[in-house]
Amino acid sequence: MASNKLLFSFLLCSLFLSRIHVSGLPNYGDALAKSILFFQGQRSGRLPKDQKITWRSNSGLSDGSAAKVDLTGGYYDAGDNVKFGFPMAFTTTMLSWSVIENAKRMQTEVNNARTAIRWATDYLLKAATQTPGKLYVGVGDPNADHRCWERPEDMDTPRTVYSVSATNPGSDVAAETAAALAAASIVFRSADQNYSMLLLSVAKKVMDFAVKYLGKYSDSLGGAVCPFYCSYSGYKDELLWGASWLFRATNDISYLNYLRSLGANDNIDIFSWDNKLAGARVLLSRKTLVDGDKSFEPFRLQAEDFMCRILPNSPSSTTRYTPGGLIFKQSSANLQYVTSISFLLNTYAKYMISSNHTFKCGNILVGPNTLRALAKRQVDYILGDNPLKMSYMVGFGTRFPQRMHHRGSSLPSLATHPSAIGCQAGFQYFSSSNPNPNILTGAVVGGPDQNDAFPDDRTDSSRSEPATYINAPLVGSLAFLVGSHGSQ
Repeated sequence: MASNKLLFSFLLCSLFLSRIHVSGLPNYGDALAKSILFFQGQRSGRLPKDQKITWRSNSGLSDGSAAKVDLTGGYYDAGDNVKFGFPMAFTTTMLSWSVIENAKRMQTEVNNARTAIRWATDYLLKAATQTPGKLYVGVGDPNADHRCWERPEDMDTPRTVYSVSATNPGSDVAAETAAALAAASIVFRSADQNYSMLLLSVAKKVMDFAVKYLGKYSDSLGGAVCPFYCSYSGYKDELLWGASWLFRATNDISYLNYLRSLGANDNIDIFSWDNKLAGARVLLSRKTLVDGDKSFEPFRLQAEDFMCRILPNSPSSTTRYTPGGLIFKQSSANLQYVTSISFLLNTYAKYMISSNHTFKCGNILVGPNTLRALAKRQVDYILGDNPLKMSYMVGFGTRFPQRMHHRGSSLPSLATHPSAIGCQAGFQYFSSSNPNPNILTGAVVGGPDQNDAFPDDRTDSSRSEPATYINAPLVGSLAFLVGSHGSQ
């Protein structure tokens, strides 16, 4: 009787995972191009002549001047006008990992992805090298910024500069920055060898800084980063993550010895800008599954424990799903977890195929196709295969969010309203029920609630705000799907 129940559970799961659009597959090629184009809408600094999101203009051209350094460039993290180094570095790492695993599948979009990465790494290099002993980790007073609703081109709030140092440590943000630079160095090895070498050289120095001066950056910086991007998980996961990426980029045994000394044994079911344990374990498991090095078995087992906590039919699953089949981790910006977890599912499946590997969650046998089917289901949901038949990527499909929580998108552009719109004057647009006048193509919003409902309300930032770290891992999953199913 128990075996019949097990079989029935497995069949239900298979049906759940195999759902696709009744009208066919989404256009993954179009979605991939748009997911990368989104980053142009988040650019800070002087925009290039080939800027395609043309309602944006130059902004933040004096960033860094408060500390007598040049911190122009980089990305605004979400719908605000602050440059937070922690999520920007994670975004960069995930964009780079997306290219590392899927460059050939990305076809013509690989150059656009490299451009998106370089816009971030040029900024991170500035942040890491301009003042000895300091890593700059933020530009813009977030509390003042969040009291305003104004275009980045009009910003008149303080562009305060924040940094970590020996006396104000930030191991988490430093190790994530090191991971970003190391991962990007792999991306640029064949495209720009000198730039690749520079990225790796700086990555090593920033990682040394992270290890030498231990501490949470949110303890050092307080209200400058909390509650916006507090380091809730501490810094051990970033140290593991940073060392893992430097080991991948260098094969230097000292990084391997260090990451093994960390001994992070937490069982987790999440992967995000704050908690990197699952990502590091999947990355390290490649050494066992692809290279055949059995000394990495503990990381493989931890990666598979994570997978078993995600899969819906696993006896050890700790993951909720909406009635429509979406992974649901948290009520605020839930799609960030969906895209990051889906990326890990696809990537681990790729490693499994290399060695014809399977594993078990209890009595359930899991193969790479199980992981890929779940990841595909999540991506398809985001692109419109959901109860509302709404794409959560702006500009993709016929129905998508119209009232995104995003200053630049919701306010008239300089082309249509050349005069400045002040801090408080912008709130008339914030509270308006009209659609945003500017389409931020490719932006993926926070997403629906646990019941698949989505209000499309600009004032609901938890569901209507896009973020770079939602899009970055999605780029990798879409690239995989383009390679598997074509661009439609």
